[in-house]
Amino acid sequence: LLLLWVAFAFWLSRRYFAQRRLWTAARLEMTHDLVEQMVGHRTRLAQQSAETWHEREDRELERYLGLSAELDRRAAQLRVLIPRGWLLLSLLAVARPFISGAASAGSLAVSLGGALFAYWSFWKMVRGLADLAEAAVAWDQVAPVFQAAARREIAAPEAALLAPARRADGGRVVVEAHDLGFRYGERAEPAVTAANLTVRQGERLLLEGPSGGGKSTFASLLAGLREPQSGLLLLEGLDRHSLGAEGWHRRAVAAPQFQENHVLTDTFAFNLLMGREWPPRPGDFEAAEAVCRELGLGELLDRMPAGLLQMVGESGWQLSHGEKSRLYIARALLQNAELVILDESFAALDPVSLRRALSCVLARAPTLLVIAHP
Repeated sequence: LLLLWVAFAFWLSRRYFAQRRLWTAARLEMTHDLVEQMVGHRTRLAQQSAETWHEREDRELERYLGLSAELDRRAAQLRVLIPRGWLLLSLLAVARPFISGAASAGSLAVSLGGALFAYWSFWKMVRGLADLAEAAVAWDQVAPVFQAAARREIAAPEAALLAPARRADGGRVVVEAHDLGFRYGERAEPAVTAANLTVRQGERLLLEGPSGGGKSTFASLLAGLREPQSGLLLLEGLDRHSLGAEGWHRRAVAAPQFQENHVLTDTFAFNLLMGREWPPRPGDFEAAEAVCRELGLGELLDRMPAGLLQMVGESGWQLSHGEKSRLYIARALLQNAELVILDESFAALDPVSLRRALSCVLARAPTLLVIAHP
């Protein structure tokens, strides 16, 4: 009976773990959607009517409440049913020989003591199982961070297999997009519809359009930040499943719009080199300083007492709007990707800074796509 009850406890803990994972995914999805709606409020104004703004949020909240109620029910089953159910079953098992007189007083005392000992053990076991389930769900969320820190460069034989595509005229094709489509959630109108684009190595492209026209969404598809829901997208002749997320991000990088980019509270060098190998090598610091000075950030570096090692961000050296914009540009360039996408990166710069930044980008980006308002 004890072995069967232990197996039952593990079965309930497995159900609790599955429900906990669903609940956590729903909670994070709601959080991410809220942040995206906040930072993309201008696009929302352009694409959605005010009457439908909160329809999706209401549905997600209702689903989240349902998952929360089910999680509470399974937690109660695990933490209450297992110990108390065992106590009831064990007492019923001991009651039969006690009533019939078939067992001695000593054996009954040992059986009763064992049943009570198992009861307290079950109390502790189910709490430990619940904590392990929560820890496993938490590890699912943070594991990619640790795995990214241990990533390896592509070996030479694998790199040879990933040969870039070439057209008949000999010009290497970096990006090919055919009939790309993407829709946010359950919105009526898609953000991107039947988009086609071919980008060859060395080209400099300017993508213009009004706010809410899908420019940033299209850029996120090219950079691998989102996956297209229809159509075909190839980077150097291979799709995302062939390259993998890491391989795609090594070849295509983007500096998102100002409200979607961030200066982390750490050193200036960390914010510049976070897309490269970490910890940085001496040559990485030299490359970062060279790019910064070409972008017109030399005076900023000279003013900061610690230079590249100066703490910046909310609790450090405060950067201006234009300085942040150039930091984001430098961060993208320093990743040494084949395709560099700059989304509204020059909007906050004055004419002098704009000329310097544009000159640096044109000189350093192998292939460039710039997004701007008309």
